[in-house]
This record gives sequence, structure tokens and C-alpha cells, in this order.
Amino acid sequence: MTTATLTNTGFNFGTRIMDMIERIKTARKRAADYQRTYRELQSLTNRELDDIGIRRCDIADIAHKHVYCS
Repeated sequence: MTTATLTNTGFNFGTRIMDMIERIKTARKRAADYQRTYRELQSLTNRELDDIGIRRCDIADIAHKHVYCS
């Protein structure tokens, strides 16, 4: 009878945990950046938004693109 053993191919548990923590930090930073961008755009008056060519209904999309697509 042949038995197979699974071996780790270079990523130990500690490395995986550190990678997960780094991904969480990145996600939290992006979420904070999104909220800051959204709040700043929302705080502008309609006239100021019109001057820079942004409609109020597009603020969420603009904030998302700024943070997650740049």
C-alpha cells in the first residue's frame, strides 16, 4: 500500500498569517481613503461640483474609481 504525504511548498503558516494581516491593512486603508474622498466631495456645494464637472449622483463612483482603480 502506498501512502501519500502532503508537504508545504514554501509558504509556512506564519507567512500566510502575515500576508493576511497585510491584506487586511491594505483593505482598511483603501476603505478609509474612499470614505475621506466621498466626504470631501459631498461637502462641496452644487455650484462647486458643477464648476469641476461632477454631478452629485456620481460622487460614489468617482470615489470608488479614485481609490480602487488607480
